[in-house]
Amino acid sequence: MPRFHALARIAATAAVALSLSAPSFAQQGASTTPASAQPSGVYYEIFVRAFSDSNGDGIGDLNGITQKLDYIKSLGVSGIWLMPINPSPTYHGYDITDYEGINPQYGTMQDFKKLVDEAHKRGIKVVIDMVINHSSNQHPWFKAAQDPKDPHHDWYVWAKPGSDLKAISATGGPAWHRAPNGQYYVGVFTSAMPDLNYDNPAVRKEMIDVGAFWLHQGVDGFRLDAAQHIYDDLRSDTDSPVALKKNLQWWSEYRHALEAVNKNVWLVGEVARQNPDDLTPYMGPLNTVFNFPVATQLIASVREERNLGIGRGLEDTYAAYRKHADGHFDDAPFLSNHDQDRVMSQLEGRDAHMRMAAALLLTLPGHPFIYYGEELGMQGTKPDEDIREPMRWYRNGKGPGVASWKNWSTQDGPNISVEAEQNDPDSLLNAYRKLIGWREQIAALRDGVLIDVPIADSHVLAYTLQDAQSRVLVVHNLSRDARTVTLGNDAHVTSVARQTRSGVTLAQGQVTLPPYATAILQ
Repeated sequence: MPRFHALARIAATAAVALSLSAPSFAQQGASTTPASAQPSGVYYEIFVRAFSDSNGDGIGDLNGITQKLDYIKSLGVSGIWLMPINPSPTYHGYDITDYEGINPQYGTMQDFKKLVDEAHKRGIKVVIDMVINHSSNQHPWFKAAQDPKDPHHDWYVWAKPGSDLKAISATGGPAWHRAPNGQYYVGVFTSAMPDLNYDNPAVRKEMIDVGAFWLHQGVDGFRLDAAQHIYDDLRSDTDSPVALKKNLQWWSEYRHALEAVNKNVWLVGEVARQNPDDLTPYMGPLNTVFNFPVATQLIASVREERNLGIGRGLEDTYAAYRKHADGHFDDAPFLSNHDQDRVMSQLEGRDAHMRMAAALLLTLPGHPFIYYGEELGMQGTKPDEDIREPMRWYRNGKGPGVASWKNWSTQDGPNISVEAEQNDPDSLLNAYRKLIGWREQIAALRDGVLIDVPIADSHVLAYTLQDAQSRVLVVHNLSRDARTVTLGNDAHVTSVARQTRSGVTLAQGQVTLPPYATAILQ
């Protein structure tokens, strides 16, 4: 087990003051990023329908996002993930009817290309949702598949003699659904989302072609929806080595094919499992997967104000990732997304806990993901529509760009808005900006190897991060009381480079942190 002497010989570095000059609400284009800064690696998840409405029809759209790119840039993020933008019969878009089209409610292909171009001008990468485990039951392919003689019939998974039509799907609902032709087909999620048959080479070729199409439109990568369910259809498949092997073979084929189109394509998979060992095999076939286990652990640690083994768990996880990915791996930590209650609601509206969660997330290496509105403290609990509500731009909830596709379900007041928080140096929004700014200035926060530092005080979490450019000690006080930690004679940290709350002191081998404070020591 690594001990505190792992900190020995940390180079003494003078503290660098981080100035945060938040742009005014009217001037969201102003950038706070110094010319010498590097990309933060942070991504921002956007539900297009809810973010910004450019034409006043109540529905957020692509042009609305383009209009808000300067706000997004002011956060310091390196990229955006757009939830599904394709034509779909549903509000959420996860059942697609045209894989190479744009949802007309969101705009046109020209609008999309403009968004990509304007994002790239600002150094912002664009990742889009790729929903290829299943199509919509309204897709022309599925309609054609009703005819057993049509080639598209074999594009879906149909029941055979002996199939258990009462089987439970991998997501807990009915696996089999009756089609208009009287046959039964697999739909892991719902009857409206028939699963595609990836044993059919024509399906594999088509979906590779779809990926290539969007790369030619300028996208930088894809968030791969339901990545584990390509072959993981039934509850009995959940831990099947055969299903896993076939999943990995497909994603390896997909990645290699797309890298032939764009060698820098970035693929992040949704593998919604809570055991890190279930994520590790996808490292290599994909660039990374969302770290669901650490999301659960971060929020639990913040809520309980105790270190629940985050550092040691991540150290072990990252070591396994490196092994599977030949040393080249990434991580995609997050706090919540469009399928989960919003973080502020999970933390019961406690601002101090929300800030602590943000500090934990944004001092982890890799590519942290932020769900739109998280940086404001927006609340929201299921059903799904209520965690995908309009972005809060103004104190009174009204103004140019506000989407109104649904009413807000929460009691968030006027202070939970960009307008209210933009110029408040103590706002949650500016706390996010500050933390993301740290990642721009300190390479180890983005790219460092994480080594857990065991601390006797269970209310404190500490770990080192080291890359070729820098080495730092990150210390979090998770509790409501000030904590003093003895570093030991061999720590060799000499300065407090960053702190989320004033009052962090370092003297005679001890660091004292105010309540709910994070410090970066050098």
